[in-house]
Amino acid sequence: MSRVWLVTGANSGFGRAVTEAAVAAGDVVVATARRAATLDDVVAKYPAQVEAVPLDVTETGTIDAVVRDVVSRHGRIDVLVNNAGRSHVGAVEETTDAELRSLFDVHVFGPAALVRAVLPHMRAAGSGAIVQMSSMGGQMSFAGFSAYSATKFALEGLSEALAAEVAPLGITVLVVEPGSFRTGLFGGTSASTEIPVYADTVGPTRRMVETSDGSQPGDPAKAAAAIITALDAPRVPLRLLLGSDAVDAIIAHLDAVRADITAWEKVARATAIDD
Repeated sequence: MSRVWLVTGANSGFGRAVTEAAVAAGDVVVATARRAATLDDVVAKYPAQVEAVPLDVTETGTIDAVVRDVVSRHGRIDVLVNNAGRSHVGAVEETTDAELRSLFDVHVFGPAALVRAVLPHMRAAGSGAIVQMSSMGGQMSFAGFSAYSATKFALEGLSEALAAEVAPLGITVLVVEPGSFRTGLFGGTSASTEIPVYADTVGPTRRMVETSDGSQPGDPAKAAAAIITALDAPRVPLRLLLGSDAVDAIIAHLDAVRADITAWEKVARATAIDD
């Protein structure tokens, strides 16, 4: 039986690629975007399998109604893909509360509201999958990406707990951690007002974002195929890295974390209360 997918941010990048991969697998996709008209071409291409629904994930008060409507028309939601997102560049000192909160609305509070909305239906069915589109920046960070990584770290912490909570209910959670893919993400990146002292540390990140869009090595279509392969595996992994850059960077990061733990293990273990 074909699956019913609910994909946020389906009008471009990973969302569009996942939509097309699900269609190729014979599934039905409820594709959402802030402006449903941006999905007209994919609906016209797959009129029997793709339906466009307007949804701004930051307007969390509308999410329950959207999910209820999808379930009433399709009977279920088998796969939720929390993909909607954007990027931001700025040093911690440069980033305002408003900029930080805005990014958390998109990457944490919106996905959390969608998870809460779909879970009662998945629990009733005894099955389902939740795909959380994170980033290699969900396990490590770089100068200038503090706000972006903070939201992805938060999403991953939420998702790791969620996976343990819903596994006994027949529901799986897949956290996807892409590296640099040709998705157009950098084309919509916002930026904080610059403080000159951070030119040497954050400056290279700003220039990379400004100049690399469209030349990233990763293929979104191959990423989407990998996501479906992981969802169909006998054991769905909690985390799925995508791209050689992500694999190399996260392995190096984990090695550095292990080196710090090893170097300070004696001090760490000597903190217990003396009997």
